[in-house]
Formats: sequence, structure tokens, C-alpha cells
Amino acid sequence: MWEFIKAGGWLMLPLVLCSIAALAIIIERFLRLKRIWVAPTQLCQQAILKLHSHQFNSDYEQQLSKISLGQILLKGYQFRQENPEFVKAQMQAEAAIQINQLEKNINFLGTIGSIAPLLGLLGTVLGIIEAFLAVNAGGITDPAMLANGVSKALITTAAGMIVAIPALIFYRYFQRLIVEYVVEMEQQATIFHAALFYDKSAKTQPLIQQDRYVGQVTDEV
Repeated sequence: MWEFIKAGGWLMLPLVLCSIAALAIIIERFLRLKRIWVAPTQLCQQAILKLHSHQFNSDYEQQLSKISLGQILLKGYQFRQENPEFVKAQMQAEAAIQINQLEKNINFLGTIGSIAPLLGLLGTVLGIIEAFLAVNAGGITDPAMLANGVSKALITTAAGMIVAIPALIFYRYFQRLIVEYVVEMEQQATIFHAALFYDKSAKTQPLIQQDRYVGQVTDEV
């Protein structure tokens, strides 16, 4: 592995750093975007039952504060004495904060996937230029030596692809996962908002605006 990195030249250093950063982001987002920390399946129904049975105590509030959807519901509960529109605005504001946290470092992962092949290509171009300059200077007379120099120059391109492909795959995967979570959180937040004011048939506007997420992924796919 060290010989492979050494043969690629100095541009292998930023590629190695990119690979480490991408791996760290992928692992961290995998752990953070687990359903149990974002939007557990029965969370809204459980919160409504706690609300109606007057068991919405401090211990349960602490449990909700560890979950993205839970914090949105908790914000609505904390302002339940206010008018519905004010409560809705508070829940929307909290939703924006939670969505921003879900997206943390996702764009950086996409950037790594975009620049890694360019860094690899740059290394290859510089390596080929160096090889041909050596030919012009008379430093290389054997074609086999030239071929060896070019093959070493191509190492950075291969390294760039190795970094970029998984980075882009997980970038798309995390984007799609976040879109699905946003849709679900919007639905559950709307249901809980209606339950706060005992309006079972309420047809309220979505509390979480998701158009930009759906549109973004649709355009990219």
C-alpha cells in the first residue's frame, strides 16, 4: 500500500486525506441517521397517547429530546397553550433545525466525490508531462521506461476513482434517506399538531416544507 501511495506522487496525500474524511463522514452519518434517532415508527402515536393520558412528564420529554422527530413534537407540546398558528410556526422552526442536522456533512461528502477524480486526473497529467519532459531532455531512451513512467502517472487517476465512487454512492443514499425522513416527519408532526388541539379531522398544511429536498434529489437522479 505504501509503495502504491509513494508511486502516485505528492497528489496522493490529498487523496488519502479525502478518503479518510469520506470514511469518517459515512460512518458518522450511518450512526446518526438510524431510524431510532430520527423518526421511530410509533413515536407520534406514543406521544399522542402520553398527551391524552396526561403522562407527558419530564422523563418522557427527556426521551423525546434525543430524537429528531421527538424534538419537533416536544416543541409543539411546550407551546400548546398558545394559538395553533404560533405552535405550528414553532414546530416548523424546530423542524428546520433538525433537518439541517440530518444534512450535516452530506454536501461535503458530495464535494469529495466530485473533486477526487479531478485530483487524480491532475496527478496523471502532471506525471505524463514529467515523463515526456524527461524524454526531451534525453533522460529516457527506452520506450519501456516511458511506459513505466506513464503507468505510475495513472495511479493517481485510479486512486481518485477509488475515493470518488463510494463517496458518491453514499452521498446519493444519504440524500434519499433524508428525503424519506423529511416526508415522514412532516406527516407525523401534522398529526401531532392536530392532536394538540383535539382536531381529529384537521386538514392542516404540512408543518415541514420538503419541496426542496424532493426536487433536489429528483434533479440529481
